Amino acid sequence: MKQLTSHTDCLRLALLVAVLLAAPAQAQDAIPWSALSESEQTVLEPFRDHWDSMSTDRQQRLRKGAGRWQQMSPEQRAHAKQRFQRWQELTPEQKTALRARYEKFRSLPPEQQERMRKRLRWFMQLPAEKRQALREKWRNMSPEEREAFRQKRRERLQQRATEPHD
Repeated sequence: MKQLTSHTDCLRLALLVAVLLAAPAQAQDAIPWSALSESEQTVLEPFRDHWDSMSTDRQQRLRKGAGRWQQMSPEQRAHAKQRFQRWQELTPEQKTALRARYEKFRSLPPEQQERMRKRLRWFMQLPAEKRQALREKWRNMSPEEREAFRQKRRERLQQRATEPHD
């Protein structure tokens, strides 16, 4: 029994050493607040008090976001603030539904994602009145009418894909 305890003690010691050696490696990945540039600290100020307790992954994501923020024009920043404010006003159920739609979009093939982005750009370039009229028309459609519309659109897209190009 003494030899088994000795073997177990060796395993415990090896595990303890592994954990202690792994800890500094994780700490090296952490980003100390003082390592952030002055402009990053300004953008990330709301996170300062709990920065050190955040996961390294979250710190890196926030730092990347701060970099994107710094590259934005004043108009882009204003738009981002408006979008964030709208997000804050959503109910938890609405946020969950939007996250699910986003994940569904991300699971689509890249070509389909690009088609959807192109259609959104087209839609957003329409005058506000036209966009509103199209939204109302869609809202007033029955589920059957919506599906018929989608099917007709799919058929048009397939037809265009098979047409010879010059």
